[in-house]
Amino acid sequence: MSIFIETDDFLDHMFTACTTDQINEFIPQKKGFRIHGHSTTIRLEQAFWNVLEWMASNRNVSLAVLIENIHDQCMVANDKNLASCLRVICLKYINIYSD
Repeated sequence: MSIFIETDDFLDHMFTACTTDQINEFIPQKKGFRIHGHSTTIRLEQAFWNVLEWMASNRNVSLAVLIENIHDQCMVANDKNLASCLRVICLKYINIYSD
């Protein structure tokens, strides 16, 4: 299915084509996890949670296990901000593995 785009500006099109459900992807959501026994809360936009859930499903692991695995690998490069690591991993995953 293709969408007819009346404007040359892709941002205008993205925002005018959004349904109510799609707009909700911009709203940050907090989720709590235990990483190596320590409680933490991560705040990400729903769009990123959707990608992380897709990634976890593709690996046949829970979201908590995926978050812990990303934490262990990504925090070597960025020891301060797990949310940033998760956002970058989501973008890289989409660029490499989306159809």
